Amino acid sequence: MKKILMLAVVFTFCSLSVFAKDMRFIQVTDTLYNTADEKSVERLQNLVSEINKEPAAEFVVFTGNNISKPTVENLEGFLKETKYLNIPYYVVLGNKDVNKQRGLGKKDYVNLLRKNIKSHKKIESPNYVFEKDNVIFIVADGSKEVIPSSMGYYKADVLKWLDEQLSFYKDKNVVIFQHFPIIPPADRESHYTFKADEYLKVLAKHDNVKAVFAGHFGVNNEQTVNGILHVATKNAPYYRVIDMTDYDTKTPVFWSVIKE
Repeated sequence: MKKILMLAVVFTFCSLSVFAKDMRFIQVTDTLYNTADEKSVERLQNLVSEINKEPAAEFVVFTGNNISKPTVENLEGFLKETKYLNIPYYVVLGNKDVNKQRGLGKKDYVNLLRKNIKSHKKIESPNYVFEKDNVIFIVADGSKEVIPSSMGYYKADVLKWLDEQLSFYKDKNVVIFQHFPIIPPADRESHYTFKADEYLKVLAKHDNVKAVFAGHFGVNNEQTVNGILHVATKNAPYYRVIDMTDYDTKTPVFWSVIKE
């Protein structure tokens, strides 16, 4: 596959250390896999192949809308293709991933992830935490399994859980992955997050969140708001390679490159 490089170098802070510690990870969003669509199957296969060529990447996060329709068949197909990744990967739920009425609720989705992904073996909820070299990565779920819509909603129990995690890891740098952005990356009201101000109030209580990565809008965008980098990434086959430099300090730097 031909690669198109769009360099998006993002500075969240202004200093670099000569002895900076680096961590590289990859974000993929809105793969919209469908077993009945040959183009979508080929797109995911090619994407896995390209990611496997990336040097030094430690893990991948799929930030929602992993399948185009919420069926067990589609999710099993997605997991069949992603098992060929050479590095660990983590999965976020989006608005197209779950629908309880169609037999693929959140519990079903998480159970299939646990059965098929080594890194999910001990993860029992769509909201979870994983740690890499003293950096905390939080996955926050804003999807709805009953009457899903393009408008995300981080409910009160999710925000309470997030607040507790940020307090517990107050002395560590935190990066959040989710499907629905809190800061809109484009003017598309139908995709806005419901009661986003309540989420922002939680973030304002803490100073350890360094970046929030999301998808959903189909655009590439980076904004720094109140000291937190908010990143939206375009739908697959695009993917974002992120280098987190100086991650062992209070002022990490994020560099990212969009690839196809």
